[in-house]
Amino acid sequence: MFTPLVLKRPPKPEGESPFWISFSDLMSALMVLFLVVMAVTLISVTKDVTTTEQRKIQREKDIKELMSTIREVSREFPEIKVNESTYRIDLGEIVRFDRGRSDIQPAGAAFLRRYVPVLLKAQNSDLGRQWIRRVVVEGFTDQDGTYLYNLGLSLDRSRKVVCVLFSPAVAGEAPLTDAEKKKVRDLFLVGGYSFNSMKASKEESRRVELRVDFWQLDETKDSAPDLSGTEFGQC
Repeated sequence: MFTPLVLKRPPKPEGESPFWISFSDLMSALMVLFLVVMAVTLISVTKDVTTTEQRKIQREKDIKELMSTIREVSREFPEIKVNESTYRIDLGEIVRFDRGRSDIQPAGAAFLRRYVPVLLKAQNSDLGRQWIRRVVVEGFTDQDGTYLYNLGLSLDRSRKVVCVLFSPAVAGEAPLTDAEKKKVRDLFLVGGYSFNSMKASKEESRRVELRVDFWQLDETKDSAPDLSGTEFGQC
């Protein structure tokens, strides 16, 4: 009798193992998932950066528009010089001081009571309420005397600017309203620079300037305290 012939199939190559095929597919899927996550993350980060940059640009545009508005409303006051890049308002020669003195002449006081309400109107605009944080009255002196003496003198000069805003108006002059005085109380701060930032002459150095201070992006705006029962007082 013939012995039956049995054909044996050769063993399946290792590379065709179902286990290795499944593992390879899993790694491919994980790689694709990783690339998708990275792409989404990059898009999200790029979007956040773009949004922040756009907000910064918009803030700069708003502030530029505000300073342009302040310059325009100040045109009726030839003494005023508005620097739109430094946010400073030079009050001009009408608010100058004698050597060692901090008192403001009647003409200068009347001028301030006419100009500041105009500035407050700019602050009361939509952009003004959004971005203007405060108005700082900065006093300066010449170099006669010591630093500390002039520091006190410069502070007195800036304080006197605020004082004349609350002083009674002279004949033929419209006084600040109570609403305007409250706005000055809440918005204005005073500071002194002694003889720092000298001008070309001593006379020009004995001056005060207004500096407009703006809110930063995402800066917390603290609620104003209730000062309704607080009297303005006298200097």
